[in-house]
Amino acid sequence: MANKAPAPTRKLSTTSSTPTLSRRSLLGLTLGAAAVFALEACGSETGASTSAGRITWAWQLPTTWDPVTSSAGSDVQMLALVYEAITGLDEKGNPVPWLAEKWTYNPQGTQVTFTLKKGLRFSDDTPLDAAAVVKSIERGRTADGSLIAPQMVGITKVTASGDLDVVLELAEVDYQIPALFAGKTGMVVNPAAFEKDAASLATKPAGSGPFSLTTYVQNDRAELVKNAHFQLADEIKVDEFHLYPQPDPATAVASVQSGQYNVARISGAQVEQARQAGLEVQILDSMFVSCLDVHAGKKPFDDPAVVEALKLGIDREKIKKVANFDVGEVNYQPFPKGYVGYNPELEGVYEYNPEKAKQVLADAGHTGPVTGEFTSSGQAAAAVELIQAQLKEIGIELTIKSIPQTQHTQLVYIEHSQALTYDGFAGRESPVQAFQVLFGKEGLMNPNRATDSALEAQLKKVRATPTDDPAYPSVLQEATKIAITSFPNTFLYNAPRIIARKNASALPASPSLQRFEGVTTS
Repeated sequence: MANKAPAPTRKLSTTSSTPTLSRRSLLGLTLGAAAVFALEACGSETGASTSAGRITWAWQLPTTWDPVTSSAGSDVQMLALVYEAITGLDEKGNPVPWLAEKWTYNPQGTQVTFTLKKGLRFSDDTPLDAAAVVKSIERGRTADGSLIAPQMVGITKVTASGDLDVVLELAEVDYQIPALFAGKTGMVVNPAAFEKDAASLATKPAGSGPFSLTTYVQNDRAELVKNAHFQLADEIKVDEFHLYPQPDPATAVASVQSGQYNVARISGAQVEQARQAGLEVQILDSMFVSCLDVHAGKKPFDDPAVVEALKLGIDREKIKKVANFDVGEVNYQPFPKGYVGYNPELEGVYEYNPEKAKQVLADAGHTGPVTGEFTSSGQAAAAVELIQAQLKEIGIELTIKSIPQTQHTQLVYIEHSQALTYDGFAGRESPVQAFQVLFGKEGLMNPNRATDSALEAQLKKVRATPTDDPAYPSVLQEATKIAITSFPNTFLYNAPRIIARKNASALPASPSLQRFEGVTTS
């Protein structure tokens, strides 16, 4: 049965004192076809149920069902169907309890103890206790091929103290661990699965989330059933959850209207069509921001003047209208408004100013057109062409280089061979983790792999500041300001999740993680 105990007091540090979170308030938190893998659905996993119905969600399938080897940030949405993380996030991006009812740092900030809720169970009805969490964290830290290991290099030792306490020793002060553990890094995998056959997790997830996977057809669909051992099982109002890739834009609305899906993600281009078809359209805040990856080590962007002119020469309002039919909000930084890392001082920092952009180039000695390449992997092709035209007006003439979407990761993130690329950033649970991805020496979206000493020093201050400290927002927002004014990354606009629904109730609003507690179908 689901854990019926009331959610306990949130405790972020040895000195914090925060309100109690009820079970209901927890629901507002965020947290080519191959062979068919048929998974035996054990009766003990589903148990007796008074819920009914099925959610058929058309969005995407994960790169893998193993959070340790997942290679896409957006996988967290799908993985959360079958796994739970140690913590969650509120609507502002602050860490809150989830599997852990509280956490406590030592006075030095070099040790953090997570205290788990009592009675937690994996979907196979085995205990989810401190020993299991320790093994899951250790696998993430040390397993060959782990893609979450880099996020945990500051953790030197993990031990269990009794059945509920998980103790982490840290190499240095780091109050970001609770935020980090709200995503894939903190998702707890059942040791019974990876100790027996870790490779099987790619298609047979083993967690404690709201659903359990029963059938998986790679690149086609995933079929799941309600997990009666989920801690909030009484809030899951459907018996089944079927997951599909996002449909072709030309057929997305028709697919929902026909009943093929009752929930589907659509683009801004389909909003009016969906409404005219009688569908419910829901626009939900998200962490996704459209952006440009700029390689400051490649011409012409090795010239700071060209980078500055680039940022000033783009009309983001027009880009948003073309790329997403005016749904979203222009933004110059990686965090949305209302998020703890969002710095209001940066509003309009690179507001469209073509005359100033031309002057910046002229002052740098550019008397003729600045030439280069602009890589597109098919994402928002019309926006890419519009950016090309806008930059040509200020004296930056770029040739569009088209590459297959399947080559984007290799060419842009691994080989770092592209000078300018249209891209998108899905956000991260920890703002410091987001900085590492975007601006860190090994950051995937930092093509030049160059760092900034001022930013590194400020991020050290961020880690050393408890997230419930009144000074934390200003310390973090200063890091945002340094990054945006020092790095070539060019942010364009925040894009919300746009959902078309038929015979399904509204989805909970949560910028970081889409949840399905309380959702009903008819």
